[in-house]
Amino acid sequence: MSQPALLSVRNLACGYQGQPVVQALSLHLNAGDIGCLLGSSGCGKTTTLRAIAGFEPLLEGDITLNGEVISRAGFTLAPEKRRIGMVFQDYALFPHLSVAANVGFGIRNHPRINAVTDELLELVNLGSLGKRFAHELSGGQQQRVALARALAPEPQLLLLDEPFSNLDGELRRRLSHEVRDILKARGTSAVLVTHDQEEAFAVSDQVGVFNEGRLEQWATPYTLYNAPLTPFVASFIGQGYFVRGQVIDTGWVQSELGVLQCQGTFAIGTAVDILLRPDDIVDAPDSPIKAVVVSKTFQGASALYRLRLPSGAPLEALLPSRCDYRPGEAVGIRVKEQTLVVFQA
Repeated sequence: MSQPALLSVRNLACGYQGQPVVQALSLHLNAGDIGCLLGSSGCGKTTTLRAIAGFEPLLEGDITLNGEVISRAGFTLAPEKRRIGMVFQDYALFPHLSVAANVGFGIRNHPRINAVTDELLELVNLGSLGKRFAHELSGGQQQRVALARALAPEPQLLLLDEPFSNLDGELRRRLSHEVRDILKARGTSAVLVTHDQEEAFAVSDQVGVFNEGRLEQWATPYTLYNAPLTPFVASFIGQGYFVRGQVIDTGWVQSELGVLQCQGTFAIGTAVDILLRPDDIVDAPDSPIKAVVVSKTFQGASALYRLRLPSGAPLEALLPSRCDYRPGEAVGIRVKEQTLVVFQA
């Protein structure tokens, strides 16, 4: 029996000045899970987060938190009454307050404010920096302070709006893993907004892929990569190219890469686009199927090759570094024996 959702968004439509930016959006998040709204700039993910926070009214649908309707068309529960915490993109720390005072700001009347503040500073690895001020901290440390401050009131749900965007690459990757560990240690449910797939997959249990104001798919990272529901999700998540084929039997497609097994049921003769990831392609020197190397990116144990098939179609292959091919060279390849994702062309 599935557990009831902590956060439920049903048929949501919201926007600005009566014009919808997000439409027909539905998702649910279980208690203790971390969700992510993923997409390019302007796709509606931040508008959705602001609606969950109570900053934007709904045009249609409703939002429920722990069984209570907090937004619907014509009604918006005030943000401060939602038991929702928020970590902003710029952290929004108070410059005139110490680190400890920033963390404890939302629990000023708590009888154990000092103990709770100390506990949270230890949790985010800032136990010795409580007396410092925000300008004396690095970007990563400021991010941890903002996270601890948002966790202090023990929100039912935590929202994070591009929390790592001001950090450099390596620190960004490390902090994304740290934030996940902290949230899981506290059992805190959260929704993250980002445009970075690596970040989304590192932090989240469920990811929603946005496309021009619509949620194309809400699923685990594994499902998004291996079983995308739409061509957009297939091309947006991970690396991959489509190769044209034609259905010759139930579950089988003829293509210039040979006869391949595919998901779904299509009528014989149907033209389809076959999704091929770089790790679907295998080095096969004796294969009659040849592709020309366009470029090579060395990655240590492996190398990413950009290839061109005889038809001119592009393809990528992640091959062991022992395969030392050069641009312009024709190489033998084959597709791994597996069931591939296809879409009607």
